[in-house]
Amino acid sequence: MNKKALVLACVVAAIVAALVWMSQSPLLFKNGQSEYAIVLCDDASVSEKTAAEELQAYLRQISGAELPLVNSEELEDGRKHIFVGYSKEYATLCGVEAPEDDYEGYTYRVVGDNIWIYGGKNRGTMYGVYSFLENEFGVRWYTVDYTKIPKANSWRLKELCRSEEPVTRFRFDQYYNVDHGDWQAHNKCNSAYWVDENKYGGLSSYWEGHTFRIFISPEWYFAEHPEYFSLREGVRRPDAQLCLSNPEVLQICIDKMKYTIQTNPLFDIYSMSQNDNPFPCQCDKCRAIEEQYGGHSGLILWFVNQVADAIKPLYPDKYIGTFAYMYSRKPPVGIVPRDNVVIRLCSLECCRAHPIEECEHNRSFMSDIENWSKIAPNIYIWDYVVNFSQYVAPFPNFNVLAENIKTFQKYNVIGIRQQANYQSIGGEFSDLKAWVLSKLLWNPYQDTRELVSQFINDYYGEAAPYIQRYFDLSHSLIKDDTVFDIYIDAHHPIYTDEFVIEAEDILNKAKQAVATSNEEMRLRVDMVALQIDYLRMCRTPKETLADGTYDRVWAFVRKHNIRIHEWQEIEENIQLYNEKYLK
Repeated sequence: MNKKALVLACVVAAIVAALVWMSQSPLLFKNGQSEYAIVLCDDASVSEKTAAEELQAYLRQISGAELPLVNSEELEDGRKHIFVGYSKEYATLCGVEAPEDDYEGYTYRVVGDNIWIYGGKNRGTMYGVYSFLENEFGVRWYTVDYTKIPKANSWRLKELCRSEEPVTRFRFDQYYNVDHGDWQAHNKCNSAYWVDENKYGGLSSYWEGHTFRIFISPEWYFAEHPEYFSLREGVRRPDAQLCLSNPEVLQICIDKMKYTIQTNPLFDIYSMSQNDNPFPCQCDKCRAIEEQYGGHSGLILWFVNQVADAIKPLYPDKYIGTFAYMYSRKPPVGIVPRDNVVIRLCSLECCRAHPIEECEHNRSFMSDIENWSKIAPNIYIWDYVVNFSQYVAPFPNFNVLAENIKTFQKYNVIGIRQQANYQSIGGEFSDLKAWVLSKLLWNPYQDTRELVSQFINDYYGEAAPYIQRYFDLSHSLIKDDTVFDIYIDAHHPIYTDEFVIEAEDILNKAKQAVATSNEEMRLRVDMVALQIDYLRMCRTPKETLADGTYDRVWAFVRKHNIRIHEWQEIEENIQLYNEKYLK
């Protein structure tokens, strides 16, 4: 037998053996019955208990079978088992060492007639259970209010050995509509501004953002100590930054950071960061430090390093974070961050039409991330995925989401925060984008197109084909020369009258398709249609006032408390719209 024939014979034999094993392998459940029990590991964590209980509940909903939940001392002869959590028995059987408690990766595999699911105790095992339900049974935690739970009459064991770990340590999907611990846990996001010792294992979290104003509030300090604040054109300004060269400012910030960590101990990273304005101090001492270290970021890092040095002996496991943002984005020279300092690099100015690494307009940012990576042991990306000027208008950036996360990972970032519509429901494809981002933050090498199609098909019912057509149409607006950032209005060149007309026709058909569906389904489609209704209102205000669109849109926005603009409340937005378009 020649070599090729031998290889072919071996492959065929392997396939036949696998098919024979599968045909004879045990059934996890059939006709609402099961011979399996779920075994919770000894010394189980809170999240492992949650995972085991939810595994039981979801399998019940999928199959109708009630798998008993037991501990290792309650094993029954004749039962087969799903083991949840690492155990000594597994170690003996497979020769695998126990993962670290904080390890968020997982493994699930079939060994003999049993299934083993384990990972780090804090959240890894839990993520393994959720991934098992997701990958093998098709469970999807799409939104806070909608979980897809397929039904199955039977499920036979197959050869399984799947291991995964996240591409980055801190994963923050910041949409208002998914700011819930259960959704975040099921979709393997682990960060937020709040943190809690909860049934999902808590969070790896970042305390606050812009904090100079929190530590040294102008309301408390400016009257008696104007010297604590930025000197601008010879005048101390309470609405700017701090005078970082002032030793009293440093001591106050150190003392308050110690108190913050002491009273809020569950966070991983604590922000010591510039206020959200471009007005650093111009006093002689601050300027001298900037000249020494190559610019504004040098002064901030010089200051933050001292805070980090003071914190480390007391809290060696905590990080001090600071922004590389606006005027401080460019890396310094002659100074490097301490090993307990996190640089929070912000992509504020970048174009969102094409992958960040490929776009000519993003060369400056790419230069900054490359240079920061040479000196900073810990980089955390603050990225932006919505249009803050009009949350509800089309913003076709899905094609860049995965590619940008891949780019960030080239520079070994420890975390990514995707700032989105954090203020209300109803943003442009907010439910869809929140779910897709959660998948990509865990693993950006997934097919974004496939994820989008999954969501649309499952979420929009009879309107799904039309929503898909509209989604594709909006992304066809991206051309090779398209440029847009996170602050564009309805008259940006990306939008055309032809697009608005065609999109409106498609979305009217979508609404017709669900006209007899339940209220929730109609609302989902109406949220998508709001994109074009609002866009058309801004582009043809008099026509939409006359045809009733104006009254209908604002009534809808008020009813569902939908924010249009980051910096404007609803009534303020309506007033400004009227002033801009109807006068």
